[in-house]
Amino acid sequence: MTKSLLRPERAAAAAAVVTVVLWASAFVSIRSAGSAYSPGALALGRLTSGALTLGVISLVRRGGVPPRSAWRGIAISGVLWFGFYMVVLNWGEQQVDAGTAALVVNIGPILIALLGSRLLGDAMPPRLLAGMAVSFAGAVTVGLSMSGDGGSSVLGVVLCLLAAVAYAGGVVAQKPALARASALQVTTFGCLVGAVMCLPFAGQLVHQAADAPVSATLNMVYLGVFPTALAFTTWAYALARTTASKMGATTYAVPALVVLMSWLVLGEVPGLLTLGGGVLCLAGVAVSRSRARTGVRGAGTGVDAGASAGADAGVGTAAGVDTSAEVTPVVGAEPPTEDAPVGK
Repeated sequence: MTKSLLRPERAAAAAAVVTVVLWASAFVSIRSAGSAYSPGALALGRLTSGALTLGVISLVRRGGVPPRSAWRGIAISGVLWFGFYMVVLNWGEQQVDAGTAALVVNIGPILIALLGSRLLGDAMPPRLLAGMAVSFAGAVTVGLSMSGDGGSSVLGVVLCLLAAVAYAGGVVAQKPALARASALQVTTFGCLVGAVMCLPFAGQLVHQAADAPVSATLNMVYLGVFPTALAFTTWAYALARTTASKMGATTYAVPALVVLMSWLVLGEVPGLLTLGGGVLCLAGVAVSRSRARTGVRGAGTGVDAGASAGADAGVGTAAGVDTSAEVTPVVGAEPPTEDAPVGK
């Protein structure tokens, strides 16, 4: 019974790992695509590639149309996260350096925790709060170490802040929708909503695609297929099985992976301060994902009292399974990415 309870948790953890790795890999692709495409055109191209990929997968798997009750959350997340977030973040990163963008956008997971607690009833255990504090300190350290002289503007900072707010709002809106529709349905139609929202940039996309180097266009397609279609689906799968707050904290692993990938792929050797910040990010994620030991041990048996009683909830606790997804209340109204290291 313990093994059967652990499998879903391991699958969700694996999905979260896929998400953060692919979102971090977007850093390299954005460096190429962003130099040839304007913010709106890049967002539309990325979302179009993602929507087409997800559409094919949905047809093959016969995903179908989400139920009516899920549409509000899908629409809100599509507008805020898939559409507004990507355009505003692309624009903001043209105004500030990568470090400043990383620092500001990493306010997102904190906002997710606050909104999740207020709107979804997410628990805020001390370990989660402590882990997020450590990770945010690491993100600040990475951001400061990567910031260039005079590379920031007030407009850029405001745009990145708006991106962080949109990211948090999109995640919290998506959570209740996942209680009514599958991860594939929520991601497919959310991506489609975002693509429709970006249609005003179609003229720019067509014009710029004619002059863009092949490498930039291929990187834009990569962004749509992997960091969008695949990573947003694995994100939704994991989010459906845990709290929005905990998933938000998990994305703090992205800055550390961005530093590593920039080193390996772009040859950008990080300084000691940057490496230290990356280590702090990972340490904070480890703390936020850890669980305090619970349950009263039976005398001389070492068996959790809940487990010995054979109660499912007791077994889940003894096995260390996160049951927050089962107890998170769903709000009747639906409210649950670029160098930036979150929501890629």
